[in-house]
Amino acid sequence: MRIIKDIRKTKINDDNVVLTIGSFDGVHLGHIEIIKEVVSLAHINHGTPCVMVLRPHPRTYFSPDLPLKILTNEEKQQSLFRQNGIKITTILPFNHETANLLPEEFITKILLNFEHLYAVVVGHDFRFGKNAEGDFDLLKKYGKKYGFKVKQIPPLIIQGERVSSSLIRELVLDGEMEKIVDYLGRRYSLSGRVIKGRGIGQQLGFPTANISPFHSAVPPHGVYSAECILEDGRIFPAAVNIGIAPTIRQQDFAIEAHIIDFNEEILEQKIEIVFHKHIRPEKKFSSREELIHAIREDVEYIKQYFNKNKNSIKP
Repeated sequence: MRIIKDIRKTKINDDNVVLTIGSFDGVHLGHIEIIKEVVSLAHINHGTPCVMVLRPHPRTYFSPDLPLKILTNEEKQQSLFRQNGIKITTILPFNHETANLLPEEFITKILLNFEHLYAVVVGHDFRFGKNAEGDFDLLKKYGKKYGFKVKQIPPLIIQGERVSSSLIRELVLDGEMEKIVDYLGRRYSLSGRVIKGRGIGQQLGFPTANISPFHSAVPPHGVYSAECILEDGRIFPAAVNIGIAPTIRQQDFAIEAHIIDFNEEILEQKIEIVFHKHIRPEKKFSSREELIHAIREDVEYIKQYFNKNKNSIKP
């Protein structure tokens, strides 16, 4: 998959481009429905399936004081695009200039950089141009004027809920790690880099990898059964604690993974935590001995969980 870092400065001359446009945070099942249509249309017409990603997320641009909890970092998002058949990912930097393009300017200055644009596939709530003035009807009008087809994909409804990034964000922040799978199509994961911690886990007999996340939608405080995907691709079960470790630390927030049956140095490496289940809330214990006993029980529970669910691994 090719990645174009700024579509404003690049001409794409691939044949019969089929394009979709959006932020695609989470790349959830609703997004996958759109991407499937893009790939199918491109295949039928011997074309090229493409995605244009708005970055940063428009909500981050318009409300910088209310930071959006982002579900997927760039690397994970691109990996998911690639897995689902996208051949070119282009980035549209979302800034003052692009936010103030009139609808027709968006077409002429951005979309027509795809020199052989065959079709544009959008979701039910797609808007474009300054003040979101452009809607699907206007896109159809410009499609006729500039020679490309347009198609709109209806919202995906699962268990009575419209699948959206906002819904999944809410489930992540509520710790509903098992329910998320129904809407995301996979388990939720958190990517980050292993940073130096205080070594307290080591002192307790349960060394941990402290993770600095690459994106900001973090589940609530508590203990989770998870898988840890190392930089080299190996996968291990893990007990993950998110919070302030009130028994021993009481102030600094941390994401700590005790990787089970693993004893190697991975400081500064990239790591991905794939959440399976929220086991219990974070708790302040009366002594270190009580804490050690609880951690030992957590680890034993997680070992048994993965022994029973050997085929449930979905990074």
